[in-house]
Amino acid sequence: MSEGLILMFLLGVTLVGLAVLFSSLVPHKTHNIQKSETYESGVPTIGRTWIQFNVGYYLFAIVFLVFDVEAIFLFPWAVVMKEIGMVAYFEVIIFCIILGLGLLYAWKKQALKWE
Repeated sequence: MSEGLILMFLLGVTLVGLAVLFSSLVPHKTHNIQKSETYESGVPTIGRTWIQFNVGYYLFAIVFLVFDVEAIFLFPWAVVMKEIGMVAYFEVIIFCIILGLGLLYAWKKQALKWE
């Protein structure tokens, strides 16, 4: 089993290395001013383009991603729940309680407030 793991690791490192090498060897075809300009929905910016955003937007996005990824872990559990038995049921209950506590913490810290 460890040989397969080592082989997969070496294959992954090799493929990433080849992709990096290939991208450094292939030159960019076009160099013009318009392609190097900042693009945001095709509309030219008015005023300063470097502004500060409220950190709350980033916190909201991070909390969303954390709970979204954690919720994805529930699907494989649901598929194999009958095979594993009651131990898996209690483990997922503990998992959901921890998720609920994290949501309660984010709510109390007002990370979910969109202003």
